Amino acid sequence: MEAVGLDSCGVGCTARGAEGRPAPEARVHFRVTRFIMEAGVKLGMQSIPIATACTIYHKFFCEINLDTYDPYLVAMSSLYLAGKVEEQHLRTRDIINVSNRYFHPGGEPLELDSRFWALRDSIVQCELLMLRVLRFQVSFQHPHKYLLHYLISLKNWLNRYSWQRTPISVTAWALLRDSYHGGLCLRFRAQHIAVAVLHLALQAYGVEVPAEAEAEKPWWQIYTMDTEIP
Repeated sequence: MEAVGLDSCGVGCTARGAEGRPAPEARVHFRVTRFIMEAGVKLGMQSIPIATACTIYHKFFCEINLDTYDPYLVAMSSLYLAGKVEEQHLRTRDIINVSNRYFHPGGEPLELDSRFWALRDSIVQCELLMLRVLRFQVSFQHPHKYLLHYLISLKNWLNRYSWQRTPISVTAWALLRDSYHGGLCLRFRAQHIAVAVLHLALQAYGVEVPAEAEAEKPWWQIYTMDTEIP
């Protein structure tokens, strides 16, 4: 699998501690991207805007030290910016209310007081900062359309019984969603990530692709050719 760019960003997203556990930065990014995903669902965001928000978040902290800005503020601004990029616009008030309920499940919605307006201004200012840091490059190609195409073709390729008795599709989508907890979205091509999660889903259930042993090339190489899906 070809890496897009194994620079300091890629290393930081997969760093391990002395005991083999993820580095503290990786654990923080995992928790914050989990917040992005859960808040995005509560805000009614679709899969692609949520993936864009996670990618913006990871890309920003590839450029900026984690200790420089509050990662949850960056996450809220990432949701706001991703909504604009993917044309699923969100109100800052909704983002603030959902975030407040996430951190204080039993609390009351924030009043429209000075604290609320200060937080709103912080989200807007952070969004402008992120655009400058990322040089306004906030549009990404995600693996979702590739995975959908691969699943359709593989469904027609596999034995119908094998497909129906194993949740390959559900597992592949879950693996793709979980991949955004780290920096894989920045390190590898979208079509390579899509085929990787599909391959892992097949392995998890012990499903073999028909005629793979007799084929000249592994089945996944057919999907990893540099072809674009409109």
